[in-house]
Amino acid sequence: QVQLVESGGGLVQAGGSLRLSCVASGRTFSRSVMGWFRQAPGKEREFVAAISWSGSSTSFADSVKGRFTISRDNAKNTVYLQMNSLKPADTAVYYCAARNPLFSDYVPEKGRYDYWGQGTQVTVSS
Repeated sequence: QVQLVESGGGLVQAGGSLRLSCVASGRTFSRSVMGWFRQAPGKEREFVAAISWSGSSTSFADSVKGRFTISRDNAKNTVYLQMNSLKPADTAVYYCAARNPLFSDYVPEKGRYDYWGQGTQVTVSS
């Protein structure tokens, strides 16, 4: 079983930056594809970014490309989401997710992630 705990959310002005962290328990973290998703009020949860188990490959939603980066530190069982040039449209609850380590492809479909954190709120004011 994998447990995920996000942190780093908060209130920031448009154009500002935040870094989210997700700490994972369990020995399989270093072999798991990790992803970040977000859910705004009244909307479905959507893909933001994903990273391969080694950290060498990443994928981003078009809406955040060039502004967000994803990284991981397997020694610390932690994955990060650096968010720059934030916009009010980025306001959402952000969730960390992990795939079963049997699967190595980093995909945007939320149904293919097996473990989820509780989420952290990000609010961007205009």
